[in-house]
Amino acid sequence: MDGAADEALLHQARTAFDFGPSARVGVAASGGGDSMALLHLFARLVATDELQVEAVTVDHGLRPEAVDEAKLVGQFCAEHGILHHVLQWAGQDHTGNLMAAARDARYKLIADWAVSRGISGIALGHTKDDLAENFLIRLARKAGPDGLAAMDTHFLRHGLVWARPLWQQSRADLRGYLRRHDLKWVEDPTNDDDRFERTRARQALTVLEDFGVTQDVLAAVSGSMRRSSDARRHYAQIEARRYIVQDEGDLVLRLGLTGPLPEEIKRRLWLAAIPWINQASYPPRHKALFQVLSDVADGDVVTVGGCLITRKSDDWRVTREYQAVRDLSTPTDQIWDGRWQLEGPHAPYLQIRALGDGVRGCPDWRATGFPRASLIATPAVWQEDTLIAAPLAGLSNGWRAQIVADFHQSAFAH
Repeated sequence: MDGAADEALLHQARTAFDFGPSARVGVAASGGGDSMALLHLFARLVATDELQVEAVTVDHGLRPEAVDEAKLVGQFCAEHGILHHVLQWAGQDHTGNLMAAARDARYKLIADWAVSRGISGIALGHTKDDLAENFLIRLARKAGPDGLAAMDTHFLRHGLVWARPLWQQSRADLRGYLRRHDLKWVEDPTNDDDRFERTRARQALTVLEDFGVTQDVLAAVSGSMRRSSDARRHYAQIEARRYIVQDEGDLVLRLGLTGPLPEEIKRRLWLAAIPWINQASYPPRHKALFQVLSDVADGDVVTVGGCLITRKSDDWRVTREYQAVRDLSTPTDQIWDGRWQLEGPHAPYLQIRALGDGVRGCPDWRATGFPRASLIATPAVWQEDTLIAAPLAGLSNGWRAQIVADFHQSAFAH
């Protein structure tokens, strides 16, 4: 029986990615039971030459125990011939949602590390327990169908494929696996601290089980929500081609076209448009967004999540807000603001910055047809305080700016 259970787990790890035997895969390992079971499974694939694997641990600097947990992962990796890397997060400012900031930082740190290592995919140790806990947490926040949908087993973020091979396994299943193989792991002390939302969700699950609301029940419901959400996203993507026009870096939502759209599809169009403009990992909370939009009259301008939204009759233009990119500076051969790539005579003394007041040095900017508010937030080439080029404002000087990811191809992708 144990052998069959082990083989099933090993199969899930083996089929997590479709990269081929020469691919390099990363395993995110914190030292906790779930991730250590995942790491051991991938170590077994390394031993049979089925994959090239490296492990990564992120120390957020939030708990002193994290150092010892990283050492545990490192010791395991040394014993199994796996390279191990520890990444430090130094960006916490103790304001806002600390746990959300730590999660977002973890994804970005791991993605940057993976790219530098030539790694194509990252395996995460999320389980059926995580799925059930997420469902309850989001239910308490009055989430809609998207929020209650099951976690994606595979998704794209920061140009990488992320996989959750163990999403069908319970935490208890994995503890059994660890004990069978005499493996060490650490228990996160916050798991018993009811100041944390996830801990309270875990405690609530034990009560709900008496009413028949088990992990399996919540998994089935969230799975149904996922299928429903995927269908609505598919429909929204089709309607986006009718109702949304990409105008260089802006989007124009032509919601006054003939035929009323269901409110749910309008909602999805907006929640796809905003993150494409501001490159945020998550869309704005839809309640706040639609409260703002409901108050916008013809000719008004509103700001949402680093975007400017202007309305002219039933056409809505979404553009980048200048204040959100005013201080953003990158070398000319790098992506600017997550969306723009410039082609031209690159030089180390040149920088990409927002055009801003430099629009005054672009005599032909009105001929472009773009609103001034849109142009001042577009990329321009600067040498210190001297404007060299503003490709989108009619001052090319041998430079060209283009969007790296078309809205219709990228905005609705998982």
